[in-house]
Amino acid sequence: MLDCLVALLSDHGFTQSESTMTRVGITGHQRLDAPASWTWVSTVMQVELAAMTSPLVGVTSLAIGADQLFARLILELGGKLHAVLPFADIERSFSSMDVAAYRELVAQSTVEVLKVAGTDEDAYFAAGLRIVELSDVLLAVWNGKPAKGKGGTADVVNYAASRQLPLISL
Repeated sequence: MLDCLVALLSDHGFTQSESTMTRVGITGHQRLDAPASWTWVSTVMQVELAAMTSPLVGVTSLAIGADQLFARLILELGGKLHAVLPFADIERSFSSMDVAAYRELVAQSTVEVLKVAGTDEDAYFAAGLRIVELSDVLLAVWNGKPAKGKGGTADVVNYAASRQLPLISL
């Protein structure tokens, strides 16, 4: 089974030594009702990540908000990033102000682009599922409410729970 996992990770840009890293996934909101809450989220996320066995691989779709905050913290801790992009032209989903931050992070990542038939929501959901499948533990930045659309944070949290993946909810 371990050989299959190493082969799967190798297919997506991870080396043998990276397969022994702690793979931490992220799902979370792009915006919070109280923008000042990001400071608290950042602090708690940093504490949680620092307590994990290093080295870390952050598994993320690099969306604005929780994903990009998580990605920056992983890099600050000396970890690596694996981006699971829901579709090839993901930049069209960013505002012109957010593209530069996305490009900076994606340039520091191994990248996996999904090819999903259907809507953008189908692709976002597939990316969330893939993040869960690649992770040893999942961080979730969410308000505990149902997803606003298919593939939202609650959908990914529910999938992680169904797979009995360890979950840290912030």
